[in-house]
Amino acid sequence: MDAQAATHQQHESGAAEYVKIALILFVMTALEVLAFEVSRRAGAPLHDVVRPVLNEVLIVLSAAKFALVAMFYMHLKQDSRIFSGLFIFPLIIAAVVILALLGLFSYLRLLHPVA
Repeated sequence: MDAQAATHQQHESGAAEYVKIALILFVMTALEVLAFEVSRRAGAPLHDVVRPVLNEVLIVLSAAKFALVAMFYMHLKQDSRIFSGLFIFPLIIAAVVILALLGLFSYLRLLHPVA
């Protein structure tokens, strides 16, 4: 009977955990939409702050959402460390390359502004 109770307790806490993660993902998606809309409208508060860094904000938020989905919904959290490493290491390399390209293009845009 104790094994059944422990399994039931674990199932309930797992469901609550998934609901929390879903709420966090919802809030992060709302922040992405808010950042985009604020950067698009010239009269919006914080427009001048968000507009220059919109791409970076969206990349960071989407990467965080991806990590949450991968760790919880794809069950990487329970996998062996070697499998998690094999999954995450190429993502880190890709993120570094993307951020380097963003920096390069931003630098080139400063050198050669478009009229």
